[in-house]
Amino acid sequence: MDRPEKVRLGDILVAQKLISREQLTLGLAQQKKSGRRLGRVLLEQGFVSDEQISEAISRQLAIPFVNLKFYNLKPDLVRLLPETQARRFRAIMLEERKASYLVGLADPTDLFAFDELQRLLKRDIDVAVVSEALLVQAIDRVYRRTEEISGLAKELERDIGEDYIDFGALGAGLGAEEAPVVKLLQSVFEDAVQVNASDVHIEPQETRVQIRVRIDGALMPQAEADSRIGPALAQRLKLMAGLDISEKRLPHDGRLNVMVRGQPVDVRMSTMPSQFGESVVLRLLNRGSTLQNLDKIGMPADMLVRFRDIIQRTSGMVLVTGPTGSGKTTTLYAALQEMNTVDRKIITIEDPIEYRLKGITQVQVNERIDLGFGRVLRSALRQDPDVILVGEIRDEDTAQIGLRAALTGHMVFSTLHTRDAASAAIRLIDMGAPSYMVASSLHAVVAQRLLRLVCESCKEEQPPEAHAERWLEAQLGEGWVGRTFMHGRGCSHCNGTGYAGRTGVYEMLEMTPPLVRAAGMADPNAFGEAARPQLQGRTLTARALELVLAGRSTVSEVIRVATDVEG
Repeated sequence: MDRPEKVRLGDILVAQKLISREQLTLGLAQQKKSGRRLGRVLLEQGFVSDEQISEAISRQLAIPFVNLKFYNLKPDLVRLLPETQARRFRAIMLEERKASYLVGLADPTDLFAFDELQRLLKRDIDVAVVSEALLVQAIDRVYRRTEEISGLAKELERDIGEDYIDFGALGAGLGAEEAPVVKLLQSVFEDAVQVNASDVHIEPQETRVQIRVRIDGALMPQAEADSRIGPALAQRLKLMAGLDISEKRLPHDGRLNVMVRGQPVDVRMSTMPSQFGESVVLRLLNRGSTLQNLDKIGMPADMLVRFRDIIQRTSGMVLVTGPTGSGKTTTLYAALQEMNTVDRKIITIEDPIEYRLKGITQVQVNERIDLGFGRVLRSALRQDPDVILVGEIRDEDTAQIGLRAALTGHMVFSTLHTRDAASAAIRLIDMGAPSYMVASSLHAVVAQRLLRLVCESCKEEQPPEAHAERWLEAQLGEGWVGRTFMHGRGCSHCNGTGYAGRTGVYEMLEMTPPLVRAAGMADPNAFGEAARPQLQGRTLTARALELVLAGRSTVSEVIRVATDVEG
């Protein structure tokens, strides 16, 4: 392909009437102040979208525009261009042709990048324009560190050999960052953060140690290595978390902080003795991650109006229920973010603190020094708060203090482990909280789950299987017949899973007078009966089914949620 001509982005956008001359002048002035690229400045100011910029350049230069959202990349081909150069030149390999490569560029007018890519690839290149935002996502996804992790694991196997190595002494010595075990852990963390994993599992087997990551709720293999490196990894992590490395027979819980690609990541660590060594699970809490707001978490519009009305009250308790990993904390933080105004004092009591919020007093529970939820909650009430978030109600003491606070002019938020919204009030009573206090303090319960979404890049129609048909018939009668059901066939965007991303599904129970009376009687059956009319057609299963019928998720996902709720 001939070298592209050098053109000015601003002139292209004005000529194609995507921005005005005044907007260009403002953009250029901001560019001069900040030193950033004009395209980035115009995007941040909301004058134009990333896709509009790409399509405008495509039309001007008469070169194709490739939408990476729907393009199935070939990882082996992409990696022909080293990651460093791909990020430097904002380029990605798309296609191998007879005598050339098709390369996607965020800025096809960058003549230096064009020349360097031809030199690096030792072949002519044809250029397509791609969206910069999607390009960065694709690079993060394809240039995984799994090969690097496997290579470092092999290097560590060689270093360990048959002799024992004191990794405690290694950690204290100079140049510890050069040690293979440290390099391996660094690569494991970098890869996990790059693919937005929530957990890392290091699991010793008889002859191998497997490392897996949890992405969108599903575990995926990251690497495998010789079983001898398992103890080295566990020991190094325990050192980093300040745990007792000599005790391998008992479970340990700890925390460590790591800096990964310039982002601070808090890590919750759990170890457990297993048949072949210590199993380690690392929960990653990325401080740099963006907090969701209530409009973006997936709560249906009718429920959102009611929920917003309830959280703006001056007193009462709101509970969010669901199993571990169902997004309860995200929902509560979204609510706090909306309530975080200068005229409110908000205190959170958490284990651990998952997000940092400006203007809010956040307290970390520490059971080791007898700083539990109940004790911190008593102290918090003496700090004159308007709103209190208790990370979890685990015992009678915390339940009673929280309910009493809700009665005495405080808005209290907390979480509880129950299957659905209707079980929460009775669960509090079972924990020992007086029924009259639950009836008068509790205002609403939100139950939630996270539902995986079909990958938009490879979604296609697929009729449900026989067992799914029977389930749909039980739920909808003949209403499911003739409906379109989607699934993802698997592509490079979703790592072959067919799913990309998750959204919340919710049910909410407001404490109406009949429910208050039923709670006061502490009768589970009466409470369930009183709750049924309010939840009719608005249960977790019904909300999940709506997403499936809209083509956003799969029948297997809604069945998974329904099975979880029904127990």
